[in-house]
Amino acid sequence: MAVPSDSATPGRAKAAGRGGQAAPAPASMAAPAAAPMAAPAAAPGRSVRLRGGLDLATLVGLAAAAAVIVLAITTGGNLRAFLDPPSLLIVLGGTLAVTTASFSLGDVAVAWRNAAAVLVHQTLDPKGVARQVLLLAEAARRAGPETLRNLLPELRGEPFLHRSVSLITEGLPPDAIERMLTGEVEATAGGHGRSAGVLRRASEVAPAMGLIGTLVGLVQMLGNLSDPSAIGPAMALALLTTFYGAVLGNVVLAPLAAKVERSAEEDALVKTLYTIGAVSIARQENPRRLEMLLNAVLPPEKRIQYFDREAPRVGA
Repeated sequence: MAVPSDSATPGRAKAAGRGGQAAPAPASMAAPAAAPMAAPAAAPGRSVRLRGGLDLATLVGLAAAAAVIVLAITTGGNLRAFLDPPSLLIVLGGTLAVTTASFSLGDVAVAWRNAAAVLVHQTLDPKGVARQVLLLAEAARRAGPETLRNLLPELRGEPFLHRSVSLITEGLPPDAIERMLTGEVEATAGGHGRSAGVLRRASEVAPAMGLIGTLVGLVQMLGNLSDPSAIGPAMALALLTTFYGAVLGNVVLAPLAAKVERSAEEDALVKTLYTIGAVSIARQENPRRLEMLLNAVLPPEKRIQYFDREAPRVGA
């Protein structure tokens, strides 16, 4: 895109030379060049806003499910009758032990950390990310990729974007940039996938541990058939482990696993947009082509029309 700009410059110089006033021509060219760069230079650092905070969908859903269960218990009986520490120990301890045996201590710890993180989930708006990438591409097209070095302090809030722009300013080949960033995206997605797998496994184990606890309780109950008055309470306690396992697996762990998977998809989308933008800028491609590449990745409802709707106002 620098070629049309360079080819236009000699024409103006020759026209000025024929009028005998060569000096004003560069001055008239310098003013337009400085004005457009001011907006793109300041815009990329503040064009993306975080969405989220407390994940109300998760919190409200879990709270509503718990409220429905507690209401059903208190309506037909006593809430205290559903509290049994040995049953809780079998379900919680057994689920954690079997899940850890299926993976590793590190994987389980990371999974629980990611599960807690989705409750306070913050993600970048894909539309804002795409717009930010186009602003960076516009700035690089006007003044060269090296000018992005001045924007690095503004981009420290998004580490992946900061690394992407740093690779551009260091002059790495586009193919090398693509390999490095794509590898990081895949590694991050793999980590989130393992965390979701841990939670999925735990959601499968919890009901099974509840069934095991029930069988243990039934065996103990059958051993005391000589006392008929103890059969009813013993049966109730035996069934509590199944209740605990079903609630833990289907009401808590399975939704958290789904949330971790969704969070991983959103994070991968944002990083893919940054990767596409970094490679396109390094190749010095037309920003309009970059917009088409970004829209090919974005969901239909998130696609942008920057050059058709927003770019004229930016340049105004």
